[in-house]
Amino acid sequence: MIRKPFSSFFAFVIIIISIFSCNIKNKNKPNIVWLVAEDQSQYFFPFYGDNSVELPNISSLLENGTIYDDMNSPYPVCAPARSGIITGMYPNSIGTGNMRAYNGNKTIRGNPNEFNKNPHLENFFNLPYYSSKIAENITPFTQILRENGYYCSNNSKEDYNFKLREEAWDESNNKASWEKRKDDQPFFSVFNFNVTHESSIWNRDKKELKIDPNNVNVPPIFPDDSITKHAMAVNYSNLVEMDRRMGMIIDKLKKQGLYDNTYIFFYSDHGGPFPRHKRAIYETGSKVPLLIKFPKDIIVKEKRNSDMLNFIDFAPTILSIAGIDIPQIYQGKSFLGNNKSKIKRKYLFTASDRFDEHTDRIRAVKT
Repeated sequence: MIRKPFSSFFAFVIIIISIFSCNIKNKNKPNIVWLVAEDQSQYFFPFYGDNSVELPNISSLLENGTIYDDMNSPYPVCAPARSGIITGMYPNSIGTGNMRAYNGNKTIRGNPNEFNKNPHLENFFNLPYYSSKIAENITPFTQILRENGYYCSNNSKEDYNFKLREEAWDESNNKASWEKRKDDQPFFSVFNFNVTHESSIWNRDKKELKIDPNNVNVPPIFPDDSITKHAMAVNYSNLVEMDRRMGMIIDKLKKQGLYDNTYIFFYSDHGGPFPRHKRAIYETGSKVPLLIKFPKDIIVKEKRNSDMLNFIDFAPTILSIAGIDIPQIYQGKSFLGNNKSKIKRKYLFTASDRFDEHTDRIRAVKT
């Protein structure tokens, strides 16, 4: 009877120490923010040599950042590319290579009797859309972050070409932010900016431009005429608006005292939004901008990096930055953090399978 209160007290002390240790451990973990542009090739940005437009907010990240000259999307279109990002796996190895394979519980409606008249009208069957089912041992890296104390938010696009597990995000909607986390809880927050999506070319087509079409550089693969110049000026104008919106996120981090301890990744999901860009397996469709701003206590010695990198490297890299073990099944390699891979990529693989209704099965390798 005498030992019981002592045992209870000892257990209480152990719990308090454990909680305190956990809080200290979490407090020392870096925060990570992704600012993601849609449909933008590497070649449109001033830090890659195109001075058609100034992007002061993104460019400010270079004060303690590195420019990556050879980051590539495994597929030149969004849903397959994003499936590779969230899983650390090549899309064609997990069945997510076909664009728009996943469409929830929707079915294709129509009259099955019409199929007898035209055997090519498969869409007249009431069939569910195909959706890849990710193997149980492939865990989205955000789920692993959450299991290790991180608060993970996504604002707001998912589009992974498969149904993502609910455990992947604490919050995923157009209001999601790090601000709902617990005190001192480290966070991983993604912000997607669709103002640069190919559809926005048409949204701004008749609106006032922020860039003079006569001042843009027309690539040699396009006709050097007023139509091309106007379309490119629309895209540059969208980039200016994107930079303004990204600046709001950066300012919020600074005002909340979070900027100095935060990695900020800026990248695009694939090339675009012109012909031979999005959906094209050339570098114009797959090579994307990547700029990383490091926390203040990390001295950046390498202002530019030329290693061949792939989106499947993001998942292991984020876990490595957070000091978390990387699943062996991941096909990507970490290029930052404590578990940075010592082996550099010798070959870069890119693929395409189906873009919406059009099959375009191509494979590419670069050395």
